[in-house]
Amino acid sequence: MISACLLGVNCKYDGGNNRLPDETIGKLVSQYELIPVCPECYGGLTTPRTPSERLGDRVVSKTGVDVTAQFNKGAEAALYLARLFNVKTAILKANSPSCGSGTIYDGTFTGTLAGGDGVTAELLKAHGIKIMNENAL
Repeated sequence: MISACLLGVNCKYDGGNNRLPDETIGKLVSQYELIPVCPECYGGLTTPRTPSERLGDRVVSKTGVDVTAQFNKGAEAALYLARLFNVKTAILKANSPSCGSGTIYDGTFTGTLAGGDGVTAELLKAHGIKIMNENAL
């Protein structure tokens, strides 16, 4: 499983993507069956959308809208796919409020990182799926 934005899908909050270099994608495709996911889209959020960050157990947009339900719905959809395809490892976008693992933005919208996991990363980890980010490739 891999964050769709890392494969070049324009699902990032600003309408763009975080595409990995072609050589990295090529190596991954040659070795693994990749299942692209965007939990934020699966949760019903639009692209583009207002950026969001985690505040404890909640996820709040920069405008103050609580989007926790959408993030939880997207995480559940990603878990469903992971189970369906017997996923053992997920490569998820670093620092994301959905996909970040180990560090995420701290909820102040100042670009400050703090320890923690995104909603999807946390749920997948709780179900035994190994999480890594693109920086570990």
